[in-house]
Amino acid sequence: MSPLNISEDELHAYVDDVLAPPRRAEIEAWLAESPEDAERVRAYQRQNQALKALFNPLLAEPLPEKLQALAVQALNAPGVENLAGDALGAPSLFSRWSLQRIAAGLLIAVFGGVAGWLGHGQYQSAERLAQTVPLSRQAAVAHVVYSPDARRPVEVAADQEEALVKWLSKRLGSPVSPPKLGAQGYELVGGRLLPGNAGPVAQFMYQDASGQRMTLYVTTENANKPETGFRFAREGEVNVFYWIDGKFGYALSAGIAKGELAKVATAVYDQLEAKK
Repeated sequence: MSPLNISEDELHAYVDDVLAPPRRAEIEAWLAESPEDAERVRAYQRQNQALKALFNPLLAEPLPEKLQALAVQALNAPGVENLAGDALGAPSLFSRWSLQRIAAGLLIAVFGGVAGWLGHGQYQSAERLAQTVPLSRQAAVAHVVYSPDARRPVEVAADQEEALVKWLSKRLGSPVSPPKLGAQGYELVGGRLLPGNAGPVAQFMYQDASGQRMTLYVTTENANKPETGFRFAREGEVNVFYWIDGKFGYALSAGIAKGELAKVATAVYDQLEAKK
């Protein structure tokens, strides 16, 4: 990867500030001479900041009893040696990591794609709890994870749009296609397949002339829910307009002003309605 043999894992460790000082200094010197990789690292840092903005509020919310029980259950699982202490009061653990944080971490981990690992035996309830994550937050998380990526923000690029549409339509089991947003100043970058709570989800990504990115999250997991008009949510630094139409749930996410995003969301809705 570089004359210093810097791995991708080390770059992430650099971003997370967990490298030993001598190695960190070496990587900083190398990044100063490598503008493209330095920009990639800055994108990772922005991504971390956006994820923290999304999930830090969870730590201040009242802890549901079922989630608290799940956190206690995780601490008492085989192989966890006396972490909870007497009556879950051991200061050696909870001065650093409270039940609130453990429970929030479990919920985030399940939503983030580790549901397969947590989904065995006593962790089945964690997967059901993850399904309560609102559409707006699911879409915002997907947006902040992929939109900063400088090298591979999408799996299939816009120059292969026909193949992208066929692939995503097949995986979702229903025809899906990206709206045209050129009139609104946004061009398609491409798209990707994402794991949802109970099945696949499609994400289409757009970009304007300034490099500002916007994502449209499309899911069929809301098929049994009543249709809704536009709803707005502020998730960290991301604004989201979302709605349910027939078997689909849609969420348009971007770090732009609410009014501007509303105009694009209206254009998306009009085009989707015209295709029915």
